Amino acid sequence: MGQGGEPRRAQAYDGELGAAVARAQQGDETAFAVAYRIVQPGLLGYLRGIVGDDAEDVASDAWLEIARDLGRFKGDGAGFRGWSATIARHRALDHLRRQKVRPRPTTLEQDVLDLPGPGSTHDEALESMSTEYALELVRGLPRDQAEAVLLRVVVGLDGPAAARVLGKRPGAVRTAAYRGLKRLAGQLGAEGVTDDSPRTLGEST
Repeated sequence: MGQGGEPRRAQAYDGELGAAVARAQQGDETAFAVAYRIVQPGLLGYLRGIVGDDAEDVASDAWLEIARDLGRFKGDGAGFRGWSATIARHRALDHLRRQKVRPRPTTLEQDVLDLPGPGSTHDEALESMSTEYALELVRGLPRDQAEAVLLRVVVGLDGPAAARVLGKRPGAVRTAAYRGLKRLAGQLGAEGVTDDSPRTLGEST
């Protein structure tokens, strides 16, 4: 609570965020601090899911780049969340490369790319968990699923925006989020979460 991590809560701030970013682009440092305060919790949660304890350092690097390139950003509050997540992701992947830890390649089978998307009940699977516990579970997912879940649920991006951050088709990201949330729900024993989705998704991995 109070983290602003769920999509609905993050999106509720998009009007305020867009206004703050516009003022920050005109040199208003107080407005930049407002934008930082709105975006940072979700961004930090996303980075924790990728780089763990190094998230604070990677976030600092990302915010230096965001501040430096702010004049080039064009868009609204939701666009700024997507843009900042893209920058943070690049910094995180650079960090992992430096550690000689290779991100797992995406292995989504072609035949599941166009499955219907998850219902809102899947998002609710994570809302009942503490942030730390949720991120521990998410870090155990395959990378494509973990990133899709983090961008949708923690950063609060919609499907097309999450797909742009990851450089993938929306159908692939939707499926990865569905599979990740379904796996998390299974780990939590939340059978009700998948009641609306009786078909299984070949979870042999």
